[in-house]
Amino acid sequence: MSGYSAKQVLDQLSRPGEHPVLRGDLALVGLPGLVYTPASGLGLPAVAFGHGWLQPVTRYRALLRHLASWGIVAAAPGTQRGPLMSSRLLAGNLRTALDVCTGVRLGEGAISVDPERLAVAGHSMGGGAAVLAAADDSRVRAVVTLAASEVRPSALDAARRVTVPGLHLAGGEDRIAPPVGHAEAIAQAWTGPVQYRVLPKTSHLGFAEGRHWSELVLDGKGERAAQRLARAMLTAFLLRVLKGEKKWNALLEEDVKGAPLAYQRAALTLR
Repeated sequence: MSGYSAKQVLDQLSRPGEHPVLRGDLALVGLPGLVYTPASGLGLPAVAFGHGWLQPVTRYRALLRHLASWGIVAAAPGTQRGPLMSSRLLAGNLRTALDVCTGVRLGEGAISVDPERLAVAGHSMGGGAAVLAAADDSRVRAVVTLAASEVRPSALDAARRVTVPGLHLAGGEDRIAPPVGHAEAIAQAWTGPVQYRVLPKTSHLGFAEGRHWSELVLDGKGERAAQRLARAMLTAFLLRVLKGEKKWNALLEEDVKGAPLAYQRAALTLR
């Protein structure tokens, strides 16, 4: 893969990986939500994903399945679904999901997670929750947000305490959490290596899959182009940071059509 362009890496990472995928239910271990894993593998990386405001975790199934197909365990708590969503509590649920990934032998005993290869990610308020979780959990090695929203407690304040690499993707047409006061501000407050990209034509719900009644009260709808870019960028970032795979560097180092690099401090690929 070395020497390939960003477009070539994007094309490859936007397609499913080589691993057969298993789907599980976190409720079996006491936490509502979904978990997707490769069919087998020991010492795997894992990511806990936080859903957006009013969004069911099923709106991220394709993303979770995609990550698992590339060898990454992906867990998404299905808590805090109401209008009075607490990002603080969701952040705690993300940390609990990481506990499950590292403490429970998944599948039929053929899957284990390396506690040194953990990440958190999220969409909308779930992105803000992921920042909160990273600030308070030294196990987290990487953070990704999609159309992140500022939350309470403040994700901006928490970002100043996060020293691990962060990747933040924002929607240029986001009228719920406009990038300038949310994702961009979080990226600029970040202490560790950070990269911020704007998808110019993407709305707040562009990263969420399918249709949902919340589109009646929130701006935008699911957009396949945004989801394709997010799948590839998130996969490249996690494989690079958690597993040290350098062959995906071009996608993280160059401008990408539909997701130009808007801000960066310290190259993500140096760590």
